[in-house]
Amino acid sequence: MARGRGASNAPGRVGAEATRKAFSTRYVGEVISELRRVTWPTRHETTRLTIMVVAVSAVIGVFLGVIDIGFSRLLNVLLGN
Repeated sequence: MARGRGASNAPGRVGAEATRKAFSTRYVGEVISELRRVTWPTRHETTRLTIMVVAVSAVIGVFLGVIDIGFSRLLNVLLGN
């Protein structure tokens, strides 16, 4: 008699499940091990770098806004609006 796909007593399923759990456990252990080796930035470094990112983003935003306004006015002059 043929067994369906969902048969719970299919051979090899217990081993596959155990292998999956072992892999997951090893993977999580390796992730934790790597995170312990990371050099985390201090609060001061994080604050300084965050301010730098915000400032650079603002400068680029203003620059692109000025370029956009310039092209808009140029097109209005060329199209005669």
